[in-house]
Amino acid sequence: MYHSFNSNINFLHFLPLCKNVNHLKSLKSLLILHGLIERKGLLGELLKACFHLGALDLALSTFNTIRKPSVFLQNLVIRGLSNHGLHEHVLSLYLNCRISGCPSDHFTFPFVIKASSALGAFGIGKEIHCAVLRSGYGQNVVIQTALVDFYAKNGYMRTACALVDRIPQPDLVSWNALLAGYSFHGCDHKCFQIFKHIFSVGLRPNLSTLASIIPVCTRSGCLDIGRSLHGFAVKSGHLVNNFLVPALISMYASDMHLSAARNLFNSVMDKNVAVCNAIISAYVQKQMPVEAFEIFREMHHSNVQPNSVTFVSIIPSCEVVNSVWLSEFFHACVLKHGSENHVSVLTALVSMYAKLGDINKAKFIFERIPNRNILSWNAMVSGYVHNGLWDASLETFCEMQLCGFIPDAVSIVSILSACSKLEAILLGKSAHAYSFRKGINSNLNVANALLAFYSDCNQLAYPVKLFLKMDSWDSVSWNTIISGCVHGGEFKKAADFLHQLQRKGLAMDLVTLISILPIYCDSENLGQGMTLHGYAIKNGFASDVSLVNAFISMYCKCGDPDAGRLIFENMSKRCVVSWNALIGGIRHYNLKNEVLILFRRMIMEGKRPNCVTLINLLPVCCSQLQGKSIHAFAIRTGILQETHLLTSLISMYARFLNANLSLLIFEMNEKRDVSLWNAIFSGLIQTKCPEKAIALFRDLLLVGLQPDHITVLSLISAFSQLNSLRLAHSVMAYVIHKGFDKDVVISNALIDLYARCGNILAARKIFEGMPEKDAVSWSVMINGFGLHGNGQAALELFSQMQFSGVRPDDFTYSSILSACSHAGLVEQGWMVFNSMVEQGMSPKIEHFACMVDLLSRTGNLKEAYGIVQKLPCKPSISLLESLLGACKIHGEVEVGEKISGMLFEMDPENSETYVMLSNIYAAAGRWIDADRVRCSMEARQLRKAAGFSFQTVE
Repeated sequence: MYHSFNSNINFLHFLPLCKNVNHLKSLKSLLILHGLIERKGLLGELLKACFHLGALDLALSTFNTIRKPSVFLQNLVIRGLSNHGLHEHVLSLYLNCRISGCPSDHFTFPFVIKASSALGAFGIGKEIHCAVLRSGYGQNVVIQTALVDFYAKNGYMRTACALVDRIPQPDLVSWNALLAGYSFHGCDHKCFQIFKHIFSVGLRPNLSTLASIIPVCTRSGCLDIGRSLHGFAVKSGHLVNNFLVPALISMYASDMHLSAARNLFNSVMDKNVAVCNAIISAYVQKQMPVEAFEIFREMHHSNVQPNSVTFVSIIPSCEVVNSVWLSEFFHACVLKHGSENHVSVLTALVSMYAKLGDINKAKFIFERIPNRNILSWNAMVSGYVHNGLWDASLETFCEMQLCGFIPDAVSIVSILSACSKLEAILLGKSAHAYSFRKGINSNLNVANALLAFYSDCNQLAYPVKLFLKMDSWDSVSWNTIISGCVHGGEFKKAADFLHQLQRKGLAMDLVTLISILPIYCDSENLGQGMTLHGYAIKNGFASDVSLVNAFISMYCKCGDPDAGRLIFENMSKRCVVSWNALIGGIRHYNLKNEVLILFRRMIMEGKRPNCVTLINLLPVCCSQLQGKSIHAFAIRTGILQETHLLTSLISMYARFLNANLSLLIFEMNEKRDVSLWNAIFSGLIQTKCPEKAIALFRDLLLVGLQPDHITVLSLISAFSQLNSLRLAHSVMAYVIHKGFDKDVVISNALIDLYARCGNILAARKIFEGMPEKDAVSWSVMINGFGLHGNGQAALELFSQMQFSGVRPDDFTYSSILSACSHAGLVEQGWMVFNSMVEQGMSPKIEHFACMVDLLSRTGNLKEAYGIVQKLPCKPSISLLESLLGACKIHGEVEVGEKISGMLFEMDPENSETYVMLSNIYAAAGRWIDADRVRCSMEARQLRKAAGFSFQTVE
C-alpha cells in the first residue's frame, strides 16, 4: 500500500483495501504527499470511505483542507453528516461554505432544511428558505417537501399548508410531512382530513402515513379506524419489519384492550427493543407494574438490550409499587447497560427517588446530570414539592431561570403548588403573570393549577373570573372551582357551577360528588342530597368508601341521622373516616350516650381512633373524668401533639371551669401556633380569669407571634370582664396600631366594650366611624344605649337601621326590647314586639323574656303573667324568679302565688322562692299565709342563703 503511485487508478485500486481509520489516514497522507489532494474525484472517494467506516472527524478535517470546495464535495459531506444524525455539523458546514462562496443546489437544501428542523433552529431555517427562493429552487418538489416538514415540526401549520398548496402535484411524501406535523401538534381533526384527502387523490398510504395516523387514532379514541388501519397494514405488508407494531400496541392499550395489545406483542416473532418498550409503557400507564417487570425480564432472557427509552418507561413503576429495592435494581441496570449519561434516564431516576421520598439521592443524581434540560429541572422542582420542601422548590425554580432555562407549563404547575402550601400569594400571582406573558396560561393544566392556587389561598374572586375566561374545561377544572367555592363558604356559587356542569351535558364524577356534598348541610337540602345519592347508586359510585363517608355526613347534617346510620351499617368496608363521619354527625344532635357507645364499638372492632375521633368525643363528655380518660388515651396513642386536639382539650377543661389544667396543657406544648394561644385565651375568659388572659397576651407578643382577629376579640372580651375604661383605651390603641379597626367584627366588640365600661360617647363615635356596618353593629349600639337606660336613643337608632336597608335579626330585637325594658317604655316595647311578628319572624324565648321583664318593671304583672302562660316552651326558672321579684316590689299577691306555684313544681328545694312568697304575703299584711310558708320551708329543712357584697375599686 505504501508503494508510490502517480495516477487515480492506483489510488482507487488501494481504497477498497482500507479496513480501518488508520488506513484512511495513510491514504490521505499519500494524497497530500503526491499533490493529489486537490483532485475532486479522488477526494470524493476518500470522503465516501470515511463516512462508510465511521471516520467522521477525518472526513471533516479532510474537507476543511479544501480551499475552494465544490458543490459536489459540499453535498457529499453534508449528506454523510446528515445520515449520521450530526445536524449541528451539517448547519455549521453549510454556513462556512456560504462564507467561502460555495453555492448550494437542489441536493444541498433538503439536507440543511432537515437539519434545521431536527435542531428546532427556526431562524436559520427561515434564512435557508430565503436562500432557496433567491437561488430559484422554490419550485423543486423535494425542497418544498423539506420546507413543509420544517414548518410543520416548528408548529407553523398555516405556512406548511400554504407551501403544500403551491406544489402543483404534491406527492405522498409532501402529504406525509403535513400529516406528521398535524399529528405531532395534536390536531387530530386535521389529520383525519388529510388522511381522507390522500385517498381521494389516488395516493396509497405508506409506512410513514400509517406511523403518523395511528397515534391520532390512539389519542382520539377511534379504535375502529385504528383496527381498519391495522388490517390495511397487514394486507399491504407494512408489518413485516415491525415498525408499526409499537404504535399499534399503544393504540390497543389506550382503550383498555390490553389483551389485544399483548396478543399483538406475542405474535411478533423477532421482538426488538421498540416493540418491548411499547408493551412495557402500556403496562406502566395502566398501573400494572408486575406485568411490566415480567416483560423486562423476558427482554433479558431474549438478549434484547434495553435502551434509554426502556428505562424511562419502566422506572416510574417503582413509584407505583413503592419499592426501594426495585429502584436500586433498575438504577444498577442503567449503569450496567451504559445509559447513565442519558439525560432522560437520569431525569427519570431523579423523579423516581423523589417520589419514593429519598430526596437526597434525587438531588445527588440531579447535580451530576451533565447537560440538564428543562425536564431535569422540572423533575427536581416537583420532587421538592412532592416531599413538602416548598422553600427548596422555590430556590431550585429560581436557580433554573438563572441557568438560562425558561419555565414551561410543567414548571408553573409545580411552583403554583408550592405557592399554595406556603400561601405565597404574591409569588403565585407572579407565576400567573409569567404564564400569561409567555402564552401558556391557556394550557389546561396551568389553568387548573391557577384555579387550585387561588382557591387554596382563599382568593375566590380570582378563580371564578379565571374559570369563566377559560377556552375549555375538563373534569379537573369543574371539580376545582366547585371545591374552591365550597371551601370558601360560597355554597350558592358552588351550586350554580354544578348546574352549569349539568346544563352542558357533562357527567358528575366521583370527585364532583365528594366536592359538592358539603353544601347540603340543612334539612331543606335533604331532597337534593338524596337525589345525588340516587345518581351515585345509578352510576356505580355508591361503593366508594370516601363518597359513602360524605353521604353519612350529609344525611346527619340534613336532619336524618337514621339514614346516615343505615348507610354506615350497610358498608362492607369501613375506615376510621367512616366512624368519624357518623360520630361527628350524631354529636350535633346531643346524643351523648350514642356517641360514646359508637366509640366503644369502634375500639372493639379494632379501628384505631385518630385525632378527629377524639375531637368529636370531647364536646360530649358529661364529666371531667370522661374528658381526662380521652386525654389519657391521646397520650397513650401518641396523637396528643396535634394542635386541633390540644385546643379541644383546653376548651373541654375550660367548660368544666378547670383553668389550671387548661393552662397546664398549654404550657407543656410548643406555642408556635396562634390557634393554641386563642384556645387558652378563650378558656381563661370562660373560667372568669381575665387577668391571666391579659398576662398571656403579653407573652404572646414577646415570643414574636402575630395575633389574629380571634386573638384580639378574646382580648376585648377579657377587658369587658374587668370593666375597666383605662384598659379599654389601651386595647383600642393596639387595635388601631395593628390595623384591626378595619375588621367589622372587632369594631362591634369595641362598641360593646366601651358601652359596658360606661363610655357611651366613645362607643357611638366608633359606630359612626365604621365605613361598613352589619346587623350586629346596629344591634350592639342599640344594646349599649339600652344598658345606659337611653331607650329613646335606642329606638331612634333602630329606626335609622330600618331606613338604611339593614334587616334586623333576632339579636337586634332582643337589644331593642331590652332597651325598652330598661327605660320602661311599655307602649314602644309592644310596638317593636308586634312589628317583629309582622315581619314574619317568630319570637324566641329571649324576646318573650324581654317583654316579661318590661311589663314586670312597669307593674303590668298580669300582662306579664299572660305572656308566661302563652310561651311556646316551658319558662326558665330565672324568668319566673324575676317576675316573682316584681310581684314583691309591686305588691301583686295573686300573680305572685301563681308564679310561686310554678316555681315550687319546677324546683321544690329552692329556698329563695319560699322567702320571696313569704315576703309578698307579709307586705300585704297576710301574716298567717306568711307564717304558713315559713313553716313549710322549715319542714323541708331549707335555709335562706347568706348574702354577701363584692366590689372592685380601681
